[in-house]
Order: sequence, then structure tokens, then C-alpha cells
Amino acid sequence: MKISRRTIVGALGAASMLAFGTSAMAQDYPTKRITIIVPYSAGGATDILARQVADGLSKVLDETVTVENRPGAGATLGTTQAANARPDGYTLFMGQVSSHGIAPAVYKNLQYDPVADFAPIKLLMSIPNVMVVNKDSPFQTAGEFLAAAKAEGKTFGSSGVGSSIHLSGEMFKSRTGANMTHVPFRGSGEAVPALLAGDVDVMFDNLPSAMPHIESGALRALAVTTPERSSKLDGVPTLDELDIPELDGFAARSWFGLLAPSGTDTAVIATLSEALDQVIASEAFVNFADTRGADIEGGSPEAFSAFIASELASWKTVVDEAGVTVE
Repeated sequence: MKISRRTIVGALGAASMLAFGTSAMAQDYPTKRITIIVPYSAGGATDILARQVADGLSKVLDETVTVENRPGAGATLGTTQAANARPDGYTLFMGQVSSHGIAPAVYKNLQYDPVADFAPIKLLMSIPNVMVVNKDSPFQTAGEFLAAAKAEGKTFGSSGVGSSIHLSGEMFKSRTGANMTHVPFRGSGEAVPALLAGDVDVMFDNLPSAMPHIESGALRALAVTTPERSSKLDGVPTLDELDIPELDGFAARSWFGLLAPSGTDTAVIATLSEALDQVIASEAFVNFADTRGADIEGGSPEAFSAFIASELASWKTVVDEAGVTVE
């Protein structure tokens, strides 16, 4: 893993800030527009959440907060750009299970360090992934799909190499021996239309981006990837509870949290963390999470940092089992 210049500059910057205590910039923060980088195209779960958070932060901080989509390279392009952004509190990053859980295990030459290059602010929410096919698919259950995939081969779409959507499919494939070919896209905003058009056979999509299409009948949910059923899909079983021994214990959950480049003033991090507490406790955000079957998380920056460390370890095991690597 390549350590970016942000690691060195951030460490020096952090030491300097600690020496001087709370800076004047932090006391006055924010005084101009804040940008949240999303490493996926518009329309996917990460983008949808980032825009909700941006709206909430704009109200709490009384300053404009915008979202900038920078998709590419399985979300590593935008993540690297965020890692190398100026640590002044005005460029933030909507991190997720891919950028700070899976990608470090998948990419051999990653251009950012998920720990050294970022300052965690808050874990926001987590959601299940859902195994979906389009309305014209002949498959009514995950078991039926599995039988066909073993017999004749199928394709599965994802929001890009290294996303939880991709790795959920790889887990399914490696555990069952299904003959499945991965077709990556630049975000769920591009992958879901391909599934709707029948260009791919199945997706293990994040529930928020799949839910409107499930409700409209355009997509059919076969199973969720978490150990427990989703409150929004009561009639949809988990992969774990199906009568398929290879899928016993199957568990994959997506999560999202806000981070800043390392070296960002600790007082700015504290200001943002407190503001996010208000955002995620608001009626608007609670309703937003509820309609998507998401769990609101919260907690301190330190708790988010510990969570990232645990995710990095657990997803490395999954990636090693699936044998997924990218140069």
C-alpha cells in the first residue's frame, strides 16, 4: 500500500495544531462552503446519503454544504483525491465499507492509507445489501437462481470492484461454486439501470438504491445479506436462513461515515461531530433512514476509528477467501 504525501503532511500538521491548541480557524469554522466528496456517480446509495447529510449540515452549521461526485477505479479515485485534499475542514469525504473496509484488501497498489490519511468524524448508518433480479427474471428464490447459475452461468452487476455490492456477489459465488461473471459499473446509479434492462442477471445492491425499484415492482428481492431480515422487506428471507448449507452464516452489511483528511484540526472534527449528532437525530434523517431500512449508528470519532480497524480486518478475510485482487 502506498502512503500518500497526505500521511506525512498530515502528521506534521496535526503536531503543529496540537502545539497551538484550538486554532482561530477552528473557532470561526465554518466560514465558507464545505464540499463532501462522493467516490461514486450520482444516484447510488452513497450519493443519496451524502446529499441528505449535506442538507442537514447546511442547516446546522448555517453554511452551504455541497456534494461532489468523483467516481472511478472502484471508488479509489475519489477516495485518493479526498485523502490528498487540504486538511482545513472544507473538503470532507463520505466513506463507506468499500473505501475503508474492502479496498485496502483488494487493491495491491492502493494510493491512500485508510487509517493514516483520514480523520474519522462519525459513523452515520448501516444497511443490508439485497439480492435482486428484474421483474422479467424467471427466478423467484435465491435457490432457483443458484441452480441456474451452476448449470448455465450468470452475470452479476456491481457498483465497482471492491464495493460491498461486488464482494457480496463474490462471497455468494465462492461459497456456492456458482458460475457467475462479475460486471462492474461506476456506481449503483449505472448498475441498477443495467439490471433493469436485463444486461446483467442479478445484483447484491445496497437497499436504499434498490428499494424504490422493489416497491415499484421493477425489481424482485430474493434475499438480504445480513443475519437478520430487513424491517422494510419482512417477507424476504436472509441468505443465512435458506436451506443452502453453503450459505450458513452469510453476512455482509454496508455502512457509511463522514471523514476528513488527516491533519484536520481536532476542534474542527469536534464541531463536525457535534453537528452530525444533530443531523442524525433530526426527524428528517430518522425518516430518511427508516424509509430505506437503515440503522442509524452515531458515536464518537474515536469509536468510528476503532470500527474502521475492525472492518479492515474482517473484510481482508473475506477478500482472501474470494481471491479478489486488483493491480
